[in-house]
Amino acid sequence: MNFELDGGKVLYVLGVLFALGALLYFARDVVFGLSITVTAALLFAAFVAFLVAGLTLERDVLDVVAYAVAGLSYAVFLGYVATRYTVDETGVFLLLSASAALFVGLGYGVRRQRLDVGRRAAGYVVVGIVAVSFVFVGADVVTGDVQYSVELDDETTVDVPQTDDDEDRVRAEATVGTLTVTNPSPFARPVDLPSAAGCVVGTDVETDQVPVRYEPRSYDVPDRIDRNDERTHELELHASVPANETGEMTYAVERGSDCDVDREAPTVIVMFEEDGDASRPV
Repeated sequence: MNFELDGGKVLYVLGVLFALGALLYFARDVVFGLSITVTAALLFAAFVAFLVAGLTLERDVLDVVAYAVAGLSYAVFLGYVATRYTVDETGVFLLLSASAALFVGLGYGVRRQRLDVGRRAAGYVVVGIVAVSFVFVGADVVTGDVQYSVELDDETTVDVPQTDDDEDRVRAEATVGTLTVTNPSPFARPVDLPSAAGCVVGTDVETDQVPVRYEPRSYDVPDRIDRNDERTHELELHASVPANETGEMTYAVERGSDCDVDREAPTVIVMFEEDGDASRPV
C-alpha cells in the first residue's frame, strides 16, 4: 500500500478519529439511555458491520479505513464489557488472549486466504445486523428503565455521642429510611443513585443542608444492576444535634423540597436533588 501522504488520506484519518470519539462517547452511557447489555451488543454489531465492509470494499483504501473502525469498535466493546461487568484480572487476560487470536486469524485470512465477502452477502449481513439491533433497542425501550423508590421512616432515634469538648453541637448519625433500586428489564442497566440531602428543623438551632448517605455506599457496590434484580440502600443522615442532650433523641421524618419550613417538634427533612433542584422523581 502506498503511504504517501495526500489530502484524501488525511481526511480518512480524521474520519477514523471522529469514529473513535463517537464510539467512546456512546460507551459513556450518556446518550439514548440504553441498557448495558444492549450498548455492548451494539458496539459488537458495529465491529461486525465494519469488518464485513472491509472484506467487501476494494476501492482505494476504504477497506483499510473499515478495518480500522472495526478494530476501534472491538476495542471499545472490550473495554466497555471489562469495566461495566467488573471482569477480574483472569477474565481480562482471557479476553485479550482470545482477541489476539481472533485478529491474527482474521489478518491471516485476509492476506493469505484472500478472505472476502461478496456485495450481496455483505448486504444480507448488514441488513441482518440492523434488524437484530432494532429488536434489541425496541426490547430495551419497552421493558423500562431502572426504578428508584423511597420509603421514609415515620421517625428516627438518634444516639447522642458523648464528647469532652466544650461544644454546643455534636455530629450524630440517624437512619431515616431506605431507597430501593429495581430493574424490571431483562438487560443489565447502569445505576445512578439520586443525590440526597437533609436538614433538621423544629429545634433551637436549625441546621443547613447536610448529606444523606447511602449504605452500602455507591463505591462499594457495582454501578449496574443485573436483569430483574433489586437492591436496597439505607438512608443515613449525618446531622448536628445538641451536645447537652443525653441518651437518645427522637425526630420525626418528612420528605420535602427545601429547609424553609417550621415545625413544632424536632423534624428531619429529607430532600432528593438533581442538578441543585429537589425535583428528581424517585
